[in-house]
Amino acid sequence: MVEKPAHEPLEAAADPKHAARATRSAGRKMRSLLLDAASPLFRERGLSGTAITDIAAAADAFPSQITYYFRTKEALFVECACRDLLYLARATEQAALKARTPRDYTQALAETVTASDSVAFFAEALTLTRRRQDLAPLVERTIERLHSEGARAYAGQVVRHGWRSLRAPDESSRRFWAVAIGVILEGYAMGRSPEALCAEMLRVLGEQAKPAGDTARLRLVDEHDTPSNSNEEG
Repeated sequence: MVEKPAHEPLEAAADPKHAARATRSAGRKMRSLLLDAASPLFRERGLSGTAITDIAAAADAFPSQITYYFRTKEALFVECACRDLLYLARATEQAALKARTPRDYTQALAETVTASDSVAFFAEALTLTRRRQDLAPLVERTIERLHSEGARAYAGQVVRHGWRSLRAPDESSRRFWAVAIGVILEGYAMGRSPEALCAEMLRVLGEQAKPAGDTARLRLVDEHDTPSNSNEEG
């Protein structure tokens, strides 16, 4: 067996490309750790009640690392809220995968969304960006991704089950999230339970699509009536 020269690992470590990849990987890991630590603190205490030192301690990091990666506590807050909302959107689609009817699909989405406080957290970020327009681009990208992925998932379900959608997928996705944000914010202000929020969402959303069976039955009725009418006319 031929032994590798002892100096090879040192050369690999000194390789600029290798070092750059290692630095980027370490940076992504630290950002993720800071987001993971900050999110529950922000959700529990709010922006003003959470100090940078608290987040750094929870992440076993230095306060300077927070300002290095996120610049300000407000920017970290907005990024946490945006990330949590996209995680929630992914969870809602996963929860609805087993739905066999449009009604079950919408109910699974509504139940998952209203069981979390991620939408209310995101709404706080929306309010913050009204005063901090430098943070608005992240919110805009999050909303566009939310809508595009929601439309893609809904369109896939429609095709998969042969449903007849009452609206275009993009319109359905945007309407769902607009209703979710409005109902949840109002519900939080009124102290409503997740069950009450879900019921209100379903009431406002109404019917989103027709099951394949309903369309088939209508078509069969039409086909049956046509010859009957022809015979009567004859």
